[in-house]
Amino acid sequence: MAPKRILMATFGSFGDVHPYMAVALGLQSRGHRATIATSALYKSKIEAEGIGFHAVRPDFSPEDTGILKLAMDRRKGTEYVLREMVLPHLRGSYEDLAEAAAHADLLLTHPLIFAGPMIAQKTGLRWASSVLAPLSFLSIYDPPVPAPAPWLAKLYRLGPPMSRLIIGLARLGIRSWSDPVRQLRAELGLPPGADPIFEGQHSPDLVLAMFSPLLGAPQPDWPPNTRVTGFPFYDRLDKGVALAPELAQFLDAGPPPIVFTLGSSAVMAAGDFYQQSAAAAASLGRRAVLLVGREPANRLAGSLPHGVVAFDYAPFSEIFPRAAVIVHQGGVGTTAQALRSGRPMLVVPFSHDQPDNAARAIRLGVARQLSRAQYKAHRVTAELGALLDDSRYTATAAQVGRRIQLEDGVSAACDALEQLL
Repeated sequence: MAPKRILMATFGSFGDVHPYMAVALGLQSRGHRATIATSALYKSKIEAEGIGFHAVRPDFSPEDTGILKLAMDRRKGTEYVLREMVLPHLRGSYEDLAEAAAHADLLLTHPLIFAGPMIAQKTGLRWASSVLAPLSFLSIYDPPVPAPAPWLAKLYRLGPPMSRLIIGLARLGIRSWSDPVRQLRAELGLPPGADPIFEGQHSPDLVLAMFSPLLGAPQPDWPPNTRVTGFPFYDRLDKGVALAPELAQFLDAGPPPIVFTLGSSAVMAAGDFYQQSAAAAASLGRRAVLLVGREPANRLAGSLPHGVVAFDYAPFSEIFPRAAVIVHQGGVGTTAQALRSGRPMLVVPFSHDQPDNAARAIRLGVARQLSRAQYKAHRVTAELGALLDDSRYTATAAQVGRRIQLEDGVSAACDALEQLL
């Protein structure tokens, strides 16, 4: 088809940026011009791949660990992200995104881009929305595990009427969070519209569910125009950067290690995660790789146990397939890479969609789970022992990995966007 200008707007961590970079590269390989509108801190990363970039508020510093720790709080993290990090900057976000969209043929939005639907409705710009994890659909037939109260999931056994009640009460409880959206809509002469945190985030023309149907199968109450694409994978910290030579040598020098990571957000609120992880690996007599990020607090005092090494970062697509077990926080990007690797996993969810992703991995038969409070060396040792000793986890994970490797989330997303255009 004739080349088009496609603007993708997102906000958050690497897990919220990488999928759109993957789709942008796919679109550009088809002759289109893709631009990503997001926080200024990602400018050099995005432009290094030859993708267009436009800064959109809010911006935040990856060095501000205080903010990121609040954002990862189990009980209040989602509220903090919405009410303190995103919605106070709504007007600035609208202005920036309107400027970026002035010459676009299509706008694709992340769930936290509340300005996107308003711009599409105000200007008539063609609009597609997207979600990165099944939780965003809040289905009563496949209800999510809520991070602030994961015990509520037990009530879902009573069926869709109970799920409808729980989700309905949640809607009432958080309705005031999105008042800034309704206020701006009124000023723009737009009707109140649907609740922007719930169905209002979804485009009436196309919703891309950018995850594998193994993680979340379509449900009767999903938007009828939803396309499940599979995961769009991208995981480079910087263009051209692969495994560090020292890490590659470590992996080559012995049996597959246990890999411990907290992704790119929870790593800022790691606490004693890495100390407990190193102790558990030593107790099992297993080699281990700790991916500790750039936060100095995550550096282990003194020498690491024999056979345990620490690195800031490694592309998950390269290190996960070489692991015996993967221990991670349950972010959807990390979960996707772990599923594709075909390795069993231990999930330690912090906040947001992570408890729900963990529950879905457990249902697939590829994972076990420990809460953050339970993450102590003796408990970690026991859970890892169960994963390593039960061959069913390894066999099931390998089977799931093969199925996900057959999916092509980038091509499916690009096909859907081209069909909409």
